[in-house]
Amino acid sequence: MSEDIIIEKLNEAIKQNKGAGLVSVVDSTGSSPGKKGFIMAVFDDKSTVGTIGGGEVEKLVIEKAIKCIDEGRDELLTFKLEDKGDLHIQCGGTITIFIKTFGRKDKLLIAGGGHVSKAIYEIAKNFNFKIVIFEDRKEYGNIERFPNCEIIIGDIGENIKNYNIDNRCYIVIVTRGHIQDENALKASLNRGAAYVGMIGSINKTKHIMQNLLNEGYSKDELERVYAPIGICIGGDSAEEIALSILSEIFIVKNKGQLRHKRDI
Repeated sequence: MSEDIIIEKLNEAIKQNKGAGLVSVVDSTGSSPGKKGFIMAVFDDKSTVGTIGGGEVEKLVIEKAIKCIDEGRDELLTFKLEDKGDLHIQCGGTITIFIKTFGRKDKLLIAGGGHVSKAIYEIAKNFNFKIVIFEDRKEYGNIERFPNCEIIIGDIGENIKNYNIDNRCYIVIVTRGHIQDENALKASLNRGAAYVGMIGSINKTKHIMQNLLNEGYSKDELERVYAPIGICIGGDSAEEIALSILSEIFIVKNKGQLRHKRDI
């Protein structure tokens, strides 16, 4: 298999936020089946693309790579291919392998591209989030406004519904209207996200929650939604609202506590 295909598959996995590792033979001597320059991609579902020579060495390296992906670390390994060595193989030689891992990132999914969304993005881009913007207006959802992140244009609720959401997703609903907020919330419920928050007043929140209860959504699921969103830090500027939202997310993400350090 060509190196281009291996790298392409690796890039696809990274874009899909899957754990992956690139395994490279950096040196070999003697009759090692893997030669310098051989590469292989290993993924967190234990699938592989490419080869570093096959056999017992490759089997062990795949196991090591999966562990490295799980632990988020790189590793340099050297194996002696002789009867008294690591693998009791009589090839006669050595092989040195480097495992470079690419871990999954936490995703910050922002429904809406308005002023509060922009302020959230400006703060969140300094952290290790994969940021995704959902907007139905191109003038508010574009790479000039939100550089270096994924932008999905179209019906916000439908696009969130069709997006792959898991327990490393943090969903912030700050669209331009009640209907869009409600549709985005519907699409976010029962998806396994680590956090779902929705902006709005207490009255708006009660209205939307009652609508969803009437439609058959469970009270337990709705009570897990952070709405109105954010913590009470004071201030009503877009930047202050953004800070209150991200502070709440980090409390949830890091299992933190809302109290002063001086009181600990």
